[in-house]
Amino acid sequence: MNIALSALALCFLFVGSVLAQTTMLNIPAQSLPEALHSLSSQTGVQLLFNGTQMQDIRNQAVAGAMQPDAALNRMLEGTSYTYEKSSANTYVIKTAAGEKPVVMPEIRVTGMVDPDAPDNPDYRRTKAFSATKTDALVMETPVSVQVVPRAVMDDQKSVTLKDTLENVSGVQATPTLGNDTGFNIRGFRSGRNYRNGLLANGGNANFPTMFDTANLQSVEVLKGPASILFGRGEPGGLVHLTTKRPHATPYYSLEQQFGSYDFYRTQWDATGPVTQDGALLYRFNGSYLNTDSFRDNIFTERTMGSGSVTWRPTNATEFIVEVEGIYQEGQADFGIPVVGNRPVKIPVSRTFSDRNDPVDKKDKIHVGTEFSHQFNANWTIRNRFLMTHYDQNTTFFNPAPAFGDALRDNRFLERNIFSQRHQSELYTTNLDLDGKFDIGFTRHAVLVGFDYMRSQTRYFTRGDYENPNPALTVDIFSPVSTATDPAVIRQTLSPNSSAFGKNVFEDEWFGVYFHDRITLWDKLHILGGGRYDWTVTGRANSTVSFSEAEANVPRRKDQGFSPRVGILYQLLPQLSLFGNWTTSFGASNGLSATGATFNPQRGEQFEAGIKTALFQDRLIATASFYHIIRENLLTPDLSTLDPLDSIAIGRQRSRGVEFDISGRITEELSLIGSYAYTDANVIRDNSGLLDNRLPQAPKHAGSIWLRYDIRKIQQLNGLSFGVGVFAVGKRDGDIQNTFKLPGYARLDAFAAYRMKLGPTRLTAQVNARNILDARYFESTDPDSNVAPRLGVLPGAPVTILGSLRLEY
Repeated sequence: MNIALSALALCFLFVGSVLAQTTMLNIPAQSLPEALHSLSSQTGVQLLFNGTQMQDIRNQAVAGAMQPDAALNRMLEGTSYTYEKSSANTYVIKTAAGEKPVVMPEIRVTGMVDPDAPDNPDYRRTKAFSATKTDALVMETPVSVQVVPRAVMDDQKSVTLKDTLENVSGVQATPTLGNDTGFNIRGFRSGRNYRNGLLANGGNANFPTMFDTANLQSVEVLKGPASILFGRGEPGGLVHLTTKRPHATPYYSLEQQFGSYDFYRTQWDATGPVTQDGALLYRFNGSYLNTDSFRDNIFTERTMGSGSVTWRPTNATEFIVEVEGIYQEGQADFGIPVVGNRPVKIPVSRTFSDRNDPVDKKDKIHVGTEFSHQFNANWTIRNRFLMTHYDQNTTFFNPAPAFGDALRDNRFLERNIFSQRHQSELYTTNLDLDGKFDIGFTRHAVLVGFDYMRSQTRYFTRGDYENPNPALTVDIFSPVSTATDPAVIRQTLSPNSSAFGKNVFEDEWFGVYFHDRITLWDKLHILGGGRYDWTVTGRANSTVSFSEAEANVPRRKDQGFSPRVGILYQLLPQLSLFGNWTTSFGASNGLSATGATFNPQRGEQFEAGIKTALFQDRLIATASFYHIIRENLLTPDLSTLDPLDSIAIGRQRSRGVEFDISGRITEELSLIGSYAYTDANVIRDNSGLLDNRLPQAPKHAGSIWLRYDIRKIQQLNGLSFGVGVFAVGKRDGDIQNTFKLPGYARLDAFAAYRMKLGPTRLTAQVNARNILDARYFESTDPDSNVAPRLGVLPGAPVTILGSLRLEY
């Protein structure tokens, strides 16, 4: 483990020692806008221009090693255009007479290749929406935020959020029953995800859901409390998903993936204009997945489809409608048990399910809109709306008692049959006004807004997970595959078997917020603002009906103010120092065993760090130190029969050091990497947990992923390959610290070849995960219907995945 982490450190030192040289360019004669995009992509410089005025102009071909200035001089020879260098890494293309092109809103002129372009291979992102809800540059924002772009997902063939977020420091996955929701960020678990600026799952009940990466453009992780902009949340951080949106440039792709364990996945993407003037754009994408698992009797079949339309009735107004639906069938997986203080030594493929276990079914629908209107060059108003409906029906052959000693004599796993269904409806909306203005020698960028969220979850259980059925006991070292009589299953899950009846969770919040980004002398950036929340939460239970439960929900009202202050000073254009103080507000609708409610969770963070932009801003890195305190945290009360009973364990602290880096070192070498040292403990408690480490919070974890594109050897042009190491130190598996998950290092790699087939491009790619076939364990999860000691999720053995993708 130490060797693996040392290797990561050496990789980072090596990367930091590489110096940028002139760039080897290969840009043929073509439409001038396309040539400028190619130059920006190959060099990383920012080019500002109006493409519609250049469509009929062709550039001079450029080939060989040269600086951007020399390349531009060559490309623009014989045209009516020249250029002006506005900063170290930005060029403005203008007419030879000196007139700059008019920038029209509908043209969407960007500072380099459009970061959201479907075929953008760049690992670097200069902006992160979740940091300020505006277009602020990462290098000028005093917070830690990391972006995983689509290019990384494609290179790594990430099918789940878990795979994607392995590239971000301080993030550990805690997936629930095969879903793709839970993550530990800076030591604190968060089950919520945000989508295009709005909460996309969970409300306050935090039930699991599933996602598919086919419609994702990027994934951001905003470190630390994010309450000021997004409302209630965990102080460790926030996961934000940006979906694919329509583009004015036509693009079509079809990809077929296939691999180990009968893995088959098809995904498609199509976008372009509907009308000739580009006022109406569309996008349609989706995927179909059918796969078994390295785990016995576990399978997944999922279909996802998404359609979106962008309408621009005027140059200043835009309206977007998006609909996404997912339907999934499969079998839930709660993992393997613990013996002593380690996961039991049995094959990682072994499960303790039943051949007649009913198929689990899940479906989810998102309907979202976004309206924006630009009053002038400085002021914009924007409204977002998102409706989410989620329905999950799952049945397990569960350990029983699920939260007790179900492993008798460290050998015999006692079981029974348990079923749960939860239906959630979530409605969120916001209204933001952002603007820019100057006062004296100060520049201001302000955001004022409000948001509203309302959710209701109905949760219904049947069966018995507390008392074992002797006929279902299984020997974990010598299991016999069982096929339980369907009559026994039906009887156990009969309507009158519900021990806890029908639960209703209600959650509502209203918040107003503001912040101001103040710039002085083009070097000092000050961020200040705050948010005030009003919340109503409640939970009720009925053995009769949901209507009775809804009529008797005891509602708790809370309110609170969450400030945020940050400062960033740019010592050099490529080097910034920053610090911030932020707080979080997290009302809870949990109940104790006596029916009492709890005070809102509160969090507070102090953070300081450094940001750098290297190699002509092609590579961005952030290093930070943080200290977070969280109070009034709820955790399941395992001393009662009701799995929804909670206890507050007092105060927790997490502090550590994190490092993230992404982008391009040369035109051929790209990387994304991370390292995190996390010290997370209980520091105040009255129930025997004092000084315990928080679960799923390794002291050391890191990753590095390198991609090399061959460009200088003409015969191999189009060939790319890459390698990555993902390393995690040992972790405590539960808050009681009764067992540990061993550390591991996983080696992954890929190779791809891109070739032209007439007007289309074909990409053939092979990915290999866990090349060394390491035996490792990913996580436990307190929300997986069993105690952590009964549910450790193993990592997959060596896995091979191939793919063919056609793009036009």
